[in-house]
Amino acid sequence: MLSSTLFQLLCLVSAAVTQSPQYVLSNHPHAQNIPTIHQSAVQARRILNLSSIATLSTVFPEDHSTTPFENRPLNLGGDAIGLIDYYASCDPTPHEPTLLAISIATSFKNARAGSNVTLSLRYHPPSDHPPGDDIYTYSPANLPRFSLLGYIEPVSASEVKRYQMDRCFFDRHPDAVTWKPGNAIHHSWWARLVVRQVYWIGGFGDRAYIGWIPIEEWRGVAQEEVRNARLRGEHGYEKA
Repeated sequence: MLSSTLFQLLCLVSAAVTQSPQYVLSNHPHAQNIPTIHQSAVQARRILNLSSIATLSTVFPEDHSTTPFENRPLNLGGDAIGLIDYYASCDPTPHEPTLLAISIATSFKNARAGSNVTLSLRYHPPSDHPPGDDIYTYSPANLPRFSLLGYIEPVSASEVKRYQMDRCFFDRHPDAVTWKPGNAIHHSWWARLVVRQVYWIGGFGDRAYIGWIPIEEWRGVAQEEVRNARLRGEHGYEKA
C-alpha cells in the first residue's frame, strides 16, 4: 500500500516538473506571457547575428537548359531545393544577410533565373549552456527557428569596399576567401538577401510566439536591442 502511494506521488511530481507542450506548431488561443511580435523580431535578429550558416531554398526554373557538364534530371521546373550556405550580417542594413554567390551553384543559378529565395535559420544554444529545467528546455522542437523570404540582389564592388563587407564576411568564414570575386576557381559575386517576409516559430505555441513578423518590425529592430538580447542558454539569459 505504501509503495503504491509513493509511486503515485512520484508520478505527480514528475508531471509537475516536466510540463508537456499543449500546442506545438500554433499558439494556444488563451496563451499568456508569451513574447510579443517585437520581442520575437529581436530574438530573430539576434539569431541572425549569432549564426552564419543557414539553408538557402530556391525553385528550379521551367526552362531546364543545362551546361554539358551538368547532369540535371529533366522536368525539375517548379521543384524546390534547399541547400546549406554561408551568410553573414555584414550589410549596412543589418536586417539583410550578406551572401557570397558562386555563379555555378544551384541556388544562385535558380535565383538568377528569377526564383525567389528563402533563408531558413535555427538557434543553436552554446555548448556550455546551463542545465535545462526539463527535457523540453533545449529540445530542437522548442527552440526558435525562422525563415526569411525575399530575393537576391547584387552588391556593387564600391559598396563592398565602403562598408568592408568582404572583411566582415571572411571574419565569419575564413575559408571563403578562396572563392572571393576574382578567384581562379569559380566566378563569384557579392549579394544580399532583400527580405520581404519573415515567418517565426519561437518554440512551443503555449510559451512562444508563432506566426508572421511584419517586415516593419523586422527592419525596425535597433542594433542595441540585438546586442542586449539573450536567448535561452546564453550567459545572462533571464527566464520570463
